[in-house]
Amino acid sequence: MTTSTQVEAEEDLGWTRGDTVRTAIAGGVAVLLLGLAWYLAATDGEGLGGSNAALMLLVGAGLGILFERGRYCFFCIFRDMFEFKNSRGVYAVLISIVVGMIGYAMIFSTRLPTPSADNTPTDAHIAPVSIALVIAGLAFGLGMVISGGCIAGHLYRLPQGHLRSIPALAGVVIGFGLGFLSWDFMYSSFILGAPVPWLPAGNGYTLAVLLQLGVLIGIGVWLMKWNPPMEGRGARAVTPTEIRRQVFFTRWPTLMTGTGVGLLAILAYYKDAPLGVTQQISSLSRTGMTELGWLDSFMPGLDERLAGCVAVVVETITTNGWLILGIVLASFIAALCGRRVKVEKTTALNSSTALLGGLLLGWGAMIGLGCTIGVLLSGTHAMALSGWVFGAAVLASAGLGFKLGLHRKAAPEVY
Repeated sequence: MTTSTQVEAEEDLGWTRGDTVRTAIAGGVAVLLLGLAWYLAATDGEGLGGSNAALMLLVGAGLGILFERGRYCFFCIFRDMFEFKNSRGVYAVLISIVVGMIGYAMIFSTRLPTPSADNTPTDAHIAPVSIALVIAGLAFGLGMVISGGCIAGHLYRLPQGHLRSIPALAGVVIGFGLGFLSWDFMYSSFILGAPVPWLPAGNGYTLAVLLQLGVLIGIGVWLMKWNPPMEGRGARAVTPTEIRRQVFFTRWPTLMTGTGVGLLAILAYYKDAPLGVTQQISSLSRTGMTELGWLDSFMPGLDERLAGCVAVVVETITTNGWLILGIVLASFIAALCGRRVKVEKTTALNSSTALLGGLLLGWGAMIGLGCTIGVLLSGTHAMALSGWVFGAAVLASAGLGFKLGLHRKAAPEVY
């Protein structure tokens, strides 16, 4: 017997000629992505990022799907919270921090059994805490509101037809350049000699995990007041159409999205490096400026001891570049299958504000040694205070920006 709900489900997602075209394109992109991963694995990534290139491409693909299907976008999450009093998306971030933190603690305990302030994991994103980090976070949060996304958000929303991401990402590159030019001053004035607080130092991993877990639970409980009731789905049978709806159209559950991001973060760190989406972009900016003679080949701090999603002079693609490519390609596949590729209207105003916002994103990410993924997420995974400080600064400026309606003023045609 067919219920009315089933009929509506079948009618709502009836297969069209457009679906056939979209599926064919998505399939072609998937073949390209998997073929590229196979080639990188077969050649061991020689000259193209090394032996972890294939893995990081696939990790990026997994992130791209989770970002797109779970709306794991800090702009969207913070906008929902501040503008619509809906904190549900924040729980995906909290869960991803919990999962990643536990995984990192297990890795740390095998690589560094006795943590101390003088013996921190050099490959984790544990950065100095100074006024520079706060300023960087404030700039990043404001840039996110004005441009319509964080850096990772622009990477996964561009394939959806979010054309403002083009000037925004161009602004990011310029912002990195300005960050490099102002680095010597910021480093010598604020960062040099700043403390590098790491929760496990002197306290051990168990206490650090319990402390951070308690903070995360406290935040989760407090945010319940902004957690509106979920709409009922009604009775639905398990049919091919309903499966298609849940996989490609309905927003993925918070628990699933957050857990997936956390697990991929653990895998990325264990095999290669902490998650982040700025290293390759900033490296291209720095390499170009160095070749033009605008920057010295050596930058104090960056080329010595600082940990983060920061730039080095490169002549080829890095594993971070493959991660970014995986995010872009996989998010495009997911968006195509869900009919979410829609070209956004751009104007001189919303393009210029996207460029300005991107500039703030790039400068903030450069001075802060990463973005919301590389500092906030990977930093809190590593139980570094820098992740919390950067995140708080981003949250404060983004919250103010949303309260003032800057995102609507920057792109009135979009919002």
